[in-house]
Amino acid sequence: MVIIAKSTLTRFAEREGSSLVPLIEWYDFVREADWASLADIRSDFNSVDYVGNDRYVFNIRGNHYRLVVMIHFSIRTVYIKFVGSHQQYDRIDAKTIGL
Repeated sequence: MVIIAKSTLTRFAEREGSSLVPLIEWYDFVREADWASLADIRSDFNSVDYVGNDRYVFNIRGNHYRLVVMIHFSIRTVYIKFVGSHQQYDRIDAKTIGL
């Protein structure tokens, strides 16, 4: 998959050092993935949630962090829309973030 934009992850990891390794592991794994549906994602990440509007939520580092992405399966592209702590995630609307 093509991932837009890794810089969002690295900027967050500069502030939250404990997120760096799990975010890079997620990035490296997803870059090699070839997903066509939610079922494909769940075969790799069983805790992923679909929240609507092409948005998917991943738990990072044992649910310490949340990552919201928009996925367009037809063009194999993942857009990073939000990365933050669980508390920060609770203050956003994952369905509309990044519109």
